[in-house]
Amino acid sequence: MRTDDFDFILPERLIAQHPPAQRGASRLLQVRKSGLKDSQFADLYGLVREHDLLVLNDTRVLKARLFGEKESGGKVEVLVERILDEHNVLAQVRVSKTPKPGSLLLLGGTLRVRVLGREGEFFHLRFEDAETVTDLLERHGHLPLPPYITHAAGAEDDTRYQTVFAREPGAVAAPTAGLHFGEAMLQALRDKRVGIAYVTLHVGAGTFKPVRAENIEEHIMHSERYSIPQATVDAISQARARGGRVIAVGTTSLRALESASAGGELVAGSAETSIFITPGYHFRVVDVLLTNFHLPRSTLLMLVCAFGGMDKMLAAYRHAVEQEYRFFSYGDAMLIEREQ
Repeated sequence: MRTDDFDFILPERLIAQHPPAQRGASRLLQVRKSGLKDSQFADLYGLVREHDLLVLNDTRVLKARLFGEKESGGKVEVLVERILDEHNVLAQVRVSKTPKPGSLLLLGGTLRVRVLGREGEFFHLRFEDAETVTDLLERHGHLPLPPYITHAAGAEDDTRYQTVFAREPGAVAAPTAGLHFGEAMLQALRDKRVGIAYVTLHVGAGTFKPVRAENIEEHIMHSERYSIPQATVDAISQARARGGRVIAVGTTSLRALESASAGGELVAGSAETSIFITPGYHFRVVDVLLTNFHLPRSTLLMLVCAFGGMDKMLAAYRHAVEQEYRFFSYGDAMLIEREQ
């Protein structure tokens, strides 16, 4: 298939720059086997059934963006992609002249960061302070908003670009379908006897990487770390036994579940995944997907086309543009039934 097959025209005014006034105060487009239906996110309560299981991604977004300068002079911007241990990271480094191994970066006003070398497109950096990288980023870093959000991260974003259930630090982008949920909605679903389980997938900056290949088979997918607890595997088995559906909240939850079932059966554990889901993929775990609207020509648009059916999903995107749904991280949501 060609990347052009997944293109659509998106007016810039539909790209949400700020979250709604309250969590959950968004629209919801239902993509059902019988057709499309416009609704509100609050309607999700009535659309989820007793014994269904919601699977949420509990990753927490790091304050992964740091500004500073090279010891030799020149401004530097660093975006931490992955924490390797308490003092070492892989990161993107934006600078006028590529720093050499052994050189020093002065970030966040006081942080001394040594360049150890390169690993592909990323730099291996070591933070020389005694504190852990996680603590240093929380105090000195800035939230890394997506490239299509034009304002600098502020206090509102520090709260609203995190899910209310975020607890495992490691992502550089939010699992945005989860941003719609407030505590009240989650409790109401629990009271309805809807199950809630968690996976962790640390979203990398590669989620925004455009597909430049003309044929999608030639695209090289980025790798991300995920973890599936045994409790989640057990919860899925129990939901199935009771006739419930597995509802992945976000493409990240779906990718983690489908990656962990690559051998034919869902297994607990931690691993790397570079799974690239395109039309023709056979889904093993997820029955329903709750997700936001995605970028044209993106791997995530290809994923939802695989899940809901290509013709139906592209029609849903055309409808969303016509009805002026809000797009991307702070935008509205879709609830998609699996086509097959």
